[in-house]
Parts: sequence; structure tokens; C-alpha cells
Amino acid sequence: MIPPQEASARRREIEDKLKQEEETLSFIRDSLEKSDQLTKNMVSILSSFESRLMKLENSIIPVHKQTENLQRLQENVEKTLSCLDHVISYYHVASDTEKIIREGPTGRLEEYLGSMAKIQKAVEYFQDNSPDSPELNKVKLLFERGKEALESEFRSLMTRHSKVVSPVLILDLISGDDDLDAQEDVTLEHLPESVLQDVIRISRWLVEYGRNQDFMNVYYQIRSSQLDRSIKGLKEHFHKSSSSSGVPYSPAIPNKRKDTPTKKPVKRPGTIRKAQNLLKQYSQHGLDGKKGGSNLIPLEGRDDMLDVETDAYIHCVSAFVKLAQSEYQLLADIIPEHHQKKTFDSLIQDALDGLMLEGENIVSAARKAIVRHDFSTVLTVFPILRHLKQTKPEFDQVLQGTAASTKNKLPGLITSMETIGAKALEDFADNIKNDPDKEYNMPKDGTVHELTSNAILFLQQLLDFQETAGAMLASQETSSSATSYSSEFSKRLLSTYICKVLGNLQLNLLSKSKVYEDPALSAIFLHNNYNYILKSLEKSELIQLVAVTQKTAERSYREHIEQQIQTYQRSWLKVTDYIAEKNLPVFQPGVKLRDKERQIIKERFKGFNDGLEELCKIQKAWAIPDTEQRDRIRQAQKTIVKETYGAFLQKFGSVPFTKNPEKYIKYGVEQVGDMIDRLFDTSA
Repeated sequence: MIPPQEASARRREIEDKLKQEEETLSFIRDSLEKSDQLTKNMVSILSSFESRLMKLENSIIPVHKQTENLQRLQENVEKTLSCLDHVISYYHVASDTEKIIREGPTGRLEEYLGSMAKIQKAVEYFQDNSPDSPELNKVKLLFERGKEALESEFRSLMTRHSKVVSPVLILDLISGDDDLDAQEDVTLEHLPESVLQDVIRISRWLVEYGRNQDFMNVYYQIRSSQLDRSIKGLKEHFHKSSSSSGVPYSPAIPNKRKDTPTKKPVKRPGTIRKAQNLLKQYSQHGLDGKKGGSNLIPLEGRDDMLDVETDAYIHCVSAFVKLAQSEYQLLADIIPEHHQKKTFDSLIQDALDGLMLEGENIVSAARKAIVRHDFSTVLTVFPILRHLKQTKPEFDQVLQGTAASTKNKLPGLITSMETIGAKALEDFADNIKNDPDKEYNMPKDGTVHELTSNAILFLQQLLDFQETAGAMLASQETSSSATSYSSEFSKRLLSTYICKVLGNLQLNLLSKSKVYEDPALSAIFLHNNYNYILKSLEKSELIQLVAVTQKTAERSYREHIEQQIQTYQRSWLKVTDYIAEKNLPVFQPGVKLRDKERQIIKERFKGFNDGLEELCKIQKAWAIPDTEQRDRIRQAQKTIVKETYGAFLQKFGSVPFTKNPEKYIKYGVEQVGDMIDRLFDTSA
């Protein structure tokens, strides 16, 4: 039970809290009443504001709509006036532009094209809005006249400013690729820059607005003529230069001073000239042969014009490639892209056909030359064919995109040249084998036969064209190895061919040597020819090519040479046999000779003297052009004869076999040597 004091205290505490809560409640109630009042006042203000806004909106909206309608009406009026002005302007186009169209575009292309644009728009307007109006016919007629004037201007610009490229510039252009020391590039300006821009603008207008492609025909015809004339001009330049100075040349690059040209020798292809120069060098060393019988036309007599024609054709081929490349660059700026290949194909046809026709003429001339055994003329095919093959990648690149018939022209010419070249090689080998033995044409002094010098000269020429000649031979082969191992196979074929020619030549020389009645002269003849062949092979490096298939060729020729020397030396046996030890009489010193023994000694002296004189007289007229071989053969023979005669003279020179010893002992040992030293020397 709670004590009364605590209960009283607790009650007072509760009553205090209750009083506080009641005061708080009273405060909250007062606050709510104030808030309600404020809310009512705010609602009243907003309601009043809304009412005023509604009244304002009802007043403004009609005014706004009326203003908007007025603005729209004003814009429509302005557009109508503008359209009327635009339409009216079309009716004035003809009169405004007629004078400009009549005067033409020359010198005022920008203004002219602007007038044509106005006429074009007028035509389009009348076609769409008033197709029956006379104004349409008027502007259409004016447009056609303007288009014709632009076409005429295009033709005029191309004709007046398309110039033939000078041979000098073409040669600089060709040599520019190989001239590492060139200070500046050689460029072609087919049209002046300002003219080029006008031509481009006209061509684009004709394609876009004129709906005209005739100008492309005009373009290729004019440029085709210039290209063809440029190449023909280069060919004429070669002929004129060769007739005046002997060497075509290219002056310095044109932007240098015209009065100080620098002669620039044109790089001449490896023609027969090199082989002829080799022959001249051998001649200076005593290797050249004298004229003998041969149905082969001498290579030395080859006309220089063949070299000029060959050089001219080779340079014309290179010129075509360079000029065609340049033409395509020009064409790409003027002709629409989808017409470029066709137009370019037409543009190059005349020049390309000219080159191909000339190439076929060369093939035809070679074919005729083979029939008459003029193989020097056939050799012109070799440098040309080599150049065509070297140029073919550039040719293919230039002709990319042209018709198949155009692309196939060069490969067709190459095939023709390979075929005729292979025919020439085979016929040459057959002619070497079958060259007849004409007694009246054989060299009387036993020197090198013309057949030999011609054959070697021909083979030497092949050194410059090993790949070309090998490819010619390989082109006639059907074996799979010809394609699988083309380079090595071609080299072996060429080596085999050279060995075949040399074998045919050797057989023919053996046959010809039988024409000589004197075996010694026959031996000298074979010796001279074999020696000439060997030295020529060594000097011209043909021996390395021969060694590809015949390792022992050099040794074989040396053996043949030695064999002929020995055969020749046997001709002296009839002289030395008279005084040889085995044929001499035996007698006792101090014992008087019998008549028979004296007669034998007299016969030996007389036989030796007569034989020596006869041989020296005959063999003095023979020839051994190689000084080294001539000295060697003389020395060997001199040694043998002097030793034999010296021994004989020592034994019988003091023997009293005659009362007139000077009648029999006509020569001393040294005199005999001097006589032999004068062998093979027609000037002695």
C-alpha cells in the first residue's frame, strides 16, 4: 500500500503534466485556425487572378489571329510577285543571251556557260509549263546553236593546241628512265594549262547537259593523229640524223637554252655491229680470214641502214609506250571515266597498227632473207625481239582495259619473230653444213675460209642475245621441260645449237680441205680455220656457252690443231729424208770414195736443195694469219731441218765427192733457217 504522501505527490505531478498538455493542445488548435484562414485568403486571391487572366485571353486571341492572317497574306503576295518576276525573266532569256551565243565561247567560256545555263533552265520551264509556246522553240533553237558552238570550240581548241611531240623531246623522255644523272624530269605538256581547263569544262558540260558523245570521237581522232605523227617523226629523225652525222642524238632537255644543245648519244641495241668490231679486233691480231667461197652473204658487207632501221624501230616502240602513257593521263582528265578505255583503245590504234605492221614487215623481210641466205639481215630480228619482250610488261600495263584484239597484237608479233628467228637459226646451221665445195672459191693460200668467219661472227652475235636466241629455240620445243625450266633449258638449247653449228662447220671444212691437192696445204687450211675458231671462241667468251654441253670442246680443238701441224710437218720429210742418217752411205774416213758413193752424196745434196727450194717457193705463198702460230710452226720446222742438215753438212761437207762443191753445197745451215723464216710471208 502506497503511503499517502507519495500518492499526493504523484497526483500533483500528473495534474501538472495534464495542464501542460492542455496548453499545447490549445496552441495547436489556434495555429490550425490561423492556417485555415490564410488558405481561404490565398484561394480567394487565385480565383480573382484566374478570372482576370481569362478576361485578358478572351481579349488578345482574336487580335493575334487577325495579325497572323495579315502576315500570311503579305507573304503570299511577295511570293506571287517573285514567281511572276521569275516567269517573266524566262521570256527575256533569249533576248538577253542571243548576242553572247552568236559571238561564241572563244575567250569568254565562263560567261558563255553561264548563258547556256540560263537557256537550259528556260527550256525546262517552258517544257513543263508552256510546251506549246513560241518561246520554247526560240530557247530550244538557241540552246542547240550554243551546244554546236561549244562542240566547235572543243574541236578548235584540240586542233589548234595539239602539237606533234618533237623527236628531241621523245628521245629525252625515253632516255630519262636510264639517265641516273638527269637533273630534272622530262614532262610532256600536250595542252597549255588554261586550254586544258577549258577543254575539261566543255567536255563535262557536253556530257552533263549536251547529252553528246560525238566530242569523244573528235578527241581521239585529233590525238590519234598527233600520236601517230609523233612516232613517225621520230623515225624520220633517225634517218636524217644517220645520213648527216651517223648517230641519232637527243639535245638537252628543252627548257635549257636552244642554242647550246648537248649531244646525247642514243643507246644503240646490241646489233651485229659489236660482232663486226670483234672481227676487226681479231684481224689486227692476225686472225681474220681472206675471202673464200661461201654461199652465205658476208656479214661484213651488211648495210648500215639495217642498224638505223633497227634502232629507229626499237626507239619507236619505247616512244609509243611513253607517249601512250602520257595520252592516257591527258584523256583521264577530259573523257568521262566509263568512256576512257574505249576512247583510249581507239586513240592508239593507228600508231599501234603502224608499229605492228612495221614489225610484220621486218618478219617478212627476214623470211625472204632466209631464202637467199642473207642471215645478217635476219639478225635485225634479235635486238627487236629482245626489246619487245623487255617492253611487254609496260605494254601490257598501258593496254590494260583495252579490247582483247588490241592486247593480243604485241604477243602475236613476238610469236612471229620467235618463229622466224628459230627458222633462221636452223637454216643457218643447215647452210653451214651444206655450203658447197667450190674449188675456184677456195683460198689459195690456205687461210681462214669466209664460211668460218661468217659462222663465228654469227655465233658471236648470239652472245648479246643469249636469252632471246634460247627462247627462240625453246619456243619450237614441245617438251614439258621447256616450260618447267625455261631459263636453264633455253641456255642448254642455245649451247647445243652452237655446238651443232661448230660441228657442221668442222665437217664442211674437212670436206673443203679435200679440194687441195697438196696435203700440206690442206693441213694449213684446217689448222688456220681450227685455230681461228678456237681463238674466236676464247676471245668472245663463246667457249663458256659451249662448255654448258661440251666440256672438252677447247681441248678437242687444240688436239685438232696439233694434228694438222704434224700433218704439215710431214711435207718436209721428202726434203729431210734425202739427208737423214738412215739413208746415208757408210764409208771409211780417209778412204777414197768410190764413184757410186760420190754419186749418192751428190744426189742427196741435189735432192735436199731442190726440195728445199721447191717447198720454200710454194709455202712462201701460203698464209698463217696468227703470228704466234706462224712463228711456232716456223721455229719447229727450222729446228728439225737445221739439225738434220747441220749433221749432214758436217759429215759430208768436207768430203771430196765432187770437183765443184759449190754446185751442191749451195746453202749454209743459217741460210736454210733464213729461208724457212720466210715461209707463210707473201711480202718477203
